Amino acid sequence: MNHEREAGTVEKIKGKTYEREIESLQLELVAMARWARHRGERIAIVLEGRDTAGKGGTAKAITEHLDTRQYRVVALPKPSEREQGEWYFQRYVRHLPSAGEIVLFDRSWYNRAGVEQVMGFATEEQVQAFLLQVPAFEKLLVDGGIRLFKYWLCCDQEQQEERFAERREDPLKAWKLSPIDFEARMRYDDYTRAREAMLAATHTPHAPWTLVDYNHQKSGRLALIRNLLDRLPDVSVPECHPELAPLQGKPSRERYGVLQPIPHYQIDDDA
Repeated sequence: MNHEREAGTVEKIKGKTYEREIESLQLELVAMARWARHRGERIAIVLEGRDTAGKGGTAKAITEHLDTRQYRVVALPKPSEREQGEWYFQRYVRHLPSAGEIVLFDRSWYNRAGVEQVMGFATEEQVQAFLLQVPAFEKLLVDGGIRLFKYWLCCDQEQQEERFAERREDPLKAWKLSPIDFEARMRYDDYTRAREAMLAATHTPHAPWTLVDYNHQKSGRLALIRNLLDRLPDVSVPECHPELAPLQGKPSRERYGVLQPIPHYQIDDDA
């Protein structure tokens, strides 16, 4: 089966080059968001991949300069007791985009074919039913006008091990590790088999998967965002730049320190 893929091999990119390239892409993303609001487009982006692949960083790169009122990043916790009794897709339907919105799923309904299957949180019957239902579910979304983009962030086991070690040693990233993560890292091959079965069942003409090399995360982000933008139609919308009328009189100053003043930090510009 031919899954949609980024062309070429992704190589590590230097910091300055990355900053220049990501800024250019983010300008295009701002224009895309303006177009989506103007046209009432509904955009849903599914980010899937193994632990440490880079889903959160990609969502942040896409949304960094967007209006916080226009986008949402959905990363759902484990289902509540009530949600466990619902139709499986129900908890995700609540978070689908409305007109003019962009929603990024940092993991999605595909949890059932991944972590739930591998870690034994879903039965084999539930997994097989899910794989049969997904194409029809996504066809309803697409036919209903949602622009659906599904990305799998590919990460080799060697790279995953390095990232696990980095998170374990970095107190700012240690919160990303859970007991499930430590157990999951021992099941890399099980996740591979689950992934291949998922791709075989859910890679469809109306909702294809795009596999992106994320062994180098910065390069992967650039490739993914470029692919996303290239798959959209012309997003040109005239910008509105109202003139700033001159102020009348002397500029006012804001009061501060009335309650509990906070001392100013002294910054040495030469440091």
